[in-house]
Amino acid sequence: MLTMPQPLDAPWPELPYAAWRDTCTTLHLWSQIVGKIRLVQTPWLNHSWHVTLYLTPRGLGTGPIPYGTKSFQLNFDFIDHSFVVATSDDGRARVPLRAQPVADFYAEVMATLARLGFPVSINEMPNELPDPIRFSEDRVHKSYQPEEVHRFWRALASSDRVLKLFRTGFTGKASPVHFFWGSFDLAVTRFSGRRAPPHPGGIPHLSNAVAREAYSHEVSSAGFWPGGGAIDYPAFYSYCYPTPEAFRAAKVRPDAAFFHPALGEFILPYDAVRSAASPEETLLEFLHSTYAAAADTGAWDRGALECHLGAPQQPRR
Repeated sequence: MLTMPQPLDAPWPELPYAAWRDTCTTLHLWSQIVGKIRLVQTPWLNHSWHVTLYLTPRGLGTGPIPYGTKSFQLNFDFIDHSFVVATSDDGRARVPLRAQPVADFYAEVMATLARLGFPVSINEMPNELPDPIRFSEDRVHKSYQPEEVHRFWRALASSDRVLKLFRTGFTGKASPVHFFWGSFDLAVTRFSGRRAPPHPGGIPHLSNAVAREAYSHEVSSAGFWPGGGAIDYPAFYSYCYPTPEAFRAAKVRPDAAFFHPALGEFILPYDAVRSAASPEETLLEFLHSTYAAAADTGAWDRGALECHLGAPQQPRR
């Protein structure tokens, strides 16, 4: 029996990590270049929220980046497969996304910004990755598969929609839904309001001071990443810091979710969501149950922090 190929624009597309591992690594490094440009130009915001990327209707982007009295924005367009630079003084440039070494992408982006009147300089060493290579010297990573990148963006877009809905059920401090280029994941974080013990650090090629500032307060965090490291498949995750011993033994839903001892967090394979009768409800079930596990084992004041999920045009009572 023949299996019909899945449409490219399916909201929850197939995304086997092995099929685009090399492209995923290359794109991860390209995103670090873009994120570091935002980092050097933007005043520090708590928990490194000033460095993240955001989902756009066509890919991933930085939002406006300050440059003196001017600003510029950097966008990955995963429909036309181009990298777009737009400036507040009406400058615009488009760089094709294609199979090319990280070093060439880095040189092209920096030259484009300089030509538009926005020269910048960044730390060229990748973060949170083993065996990093300076961007300007990296001719090892050079893969780009347009269809796989497009599928990744579609998965991010669907995940972003559900994570944003989940975020509305919390009146306490919560992060935006944003994309961290260091760990290459889409995430949203809830806070109990209490300070946390100092984070032990030890994240590869990331300052301990940055890690400790990121985890200065108690958190329950959830998100999506495409795979790599301890798991070789795309997955949703949920963890808390600090991590009560009872958290790992908590009963969470759906049945496909499990606690990963090496990662120290709950995992729900992306395929379990994609293949469910209602992917959105399945993902929400995971988000709600793992947050509840973190809040209950951590003795959060849930009554003061939670509310019903939001709905369009319906103000909070």
